[in-house]
Amino acid sequence: MDRDKLKKILERYPFVERENLIPILQDIQYEQGYLTEEAVKEVGNYLELPASKIYSVATFYSKFQFQPRGKFHIKLCSGTSCHIKGAARLEKKVYNLLNIMDGETSRDGMFSLEIVTCMGGCSLGPVMALNNRYFTEVTEDKLEEIIEDYKENEE
Repeated sequence: MDRDKLKKILERYPFVERENLIPILQDIQYEQGYLTEEAVKEVGNYLELPASKIYSVATFYSKFQFQPRGKFHIKLCSGTSCHIKGAARLEKKVYNLLNIMDGETSRDGMFSLEIVTCMGGCSLGPVMALNNRYFTEVTEDKLEEIIEDYKENEE
């Protein structure tokens, strides 16, 4: 993230208060997609907190990322309904196909995976999203087809 964007985010929080840490980190992640070491240091300087404290808070919450997401970001629902309908098998299938687990990005930077608590499609589960496109009643075969389709159309 360039310094100007980071500066604009910090200007949204004119009062140096520790309570602003999580909203600032959320804003940075929203803008950039993940938290960089440089951003953590700048936030620490701004809030007068050591970087270790910021990492401690950010790593506590699983939604903060420290590496960029893939070009294609997969969200898999792990809510109760989706879990009962096979979401765990889909997570294993993603691992077998792309060698990534929750929160990771493939080496080529093409795909990343995020396991989410609920996507609101309980009656149509398992549900997944690839970027902003949603898929319902996903099976392992359907998941493989979707990923292969995105791979082929990328090239």
